[in-house]
Amino acid sequence: MKKHPLNRRIRLAGLALATGVALTAGAAQAQDKGSVHLAYVEWSSEIASTNVVRAVLEQAGYEVEMTSLSAAAMWQAVASSDADAMVAAWLPTTHADYLERVGDEVVDLGPNLDGTKLGLVVPAYTEVDSIAELNENAEDFNGEIVGIDPGAGLMRLTEKVIESYDLDLDLQSGSGATMTAALQSAINNKEDIVVTSWTPHWMFARWDVKYLEDPKNVYGGPEQIHTIARQGLEEEMPGAYAILDAFEWTPEDMGEVMLMNQEEDADPYENAKQWVEENPEQVQEWLDAAS
Repeated sequence: MKKHPLNRRIRLAGLALATGVALTAGAAQAQDKGSVHLAYVEWSSEIASTNVVRAVLEQAGYEVEMTSLSAAAMWQAVASSDADAMVAAWLPTTHADYLERVGDEVVDLGPNLDGTKLGLVVPAYTEVDSIAELNENAEDFNGEIVGIDPGAGLMRLTEKVIESYDLDLDLQSGSGATMTAALQSAINNKEDIVVTSWTPHWMFARWDVKYLEDPKNVYGGPEQIHTIARQGLEEEMPGAYAILDAFEWTPEDMGEVMLMNQEEDADPYENAKQWVEENPEQVQEWLDAAS
């Protein structure tokens, strides 16, 4: 059953408040084609992609609202039709648990980005090259792995890594921002540090860092980022659905936007609009899908 947009907005706001994040309104200049609600996780990669999709949908005449949620809440929001879609589903490994739980209640539109990777990252000057070497050098890393938000699939995988390699390091939770701040501080002081990370991420353009080898392949192989829509969206908003289905870009594209977002006083939404303006041919292909 189709839910009234106001009810969806209220429930989305409730989910956002539960994670301490406010709902942001779509652009006022949008034509009267309806409102599209996008859920996302507060990762630099998903901030970039979701804002780009927002800018493209607004260019097509839709009002767009974005809500930042935990990964679990994001999947649940789409499954329950509280959100219309997300472009932030890391599959087949990172978000496998969420897909297993609600896969029958959502529509997988396929990958919007190929070539992602998960793992443990250290500064390039660190002499350790493999996860298997961490225990014998645990003191160099203060006996800890610096992680991100505790609900992330990457954190669950890292817990499996600690178990599989019998590591004597504790996994510290935080956020993407606290993780990169800790990495920057360590690099500035030429100290060793090991953090959870993923590709694409702007850190690889900013600093000389490397992945630790994972001989047991606990983190798995390359992944993709998928677009997931709620059931019924194609019938109710076929134009928006078509644009979401057509959206696809490269890690290099995403990296451009993520780097822009790291500038002082950067506005991810304004940067997304700038990227859209500077890539008209690519954007037009997505828009043409709705015609």
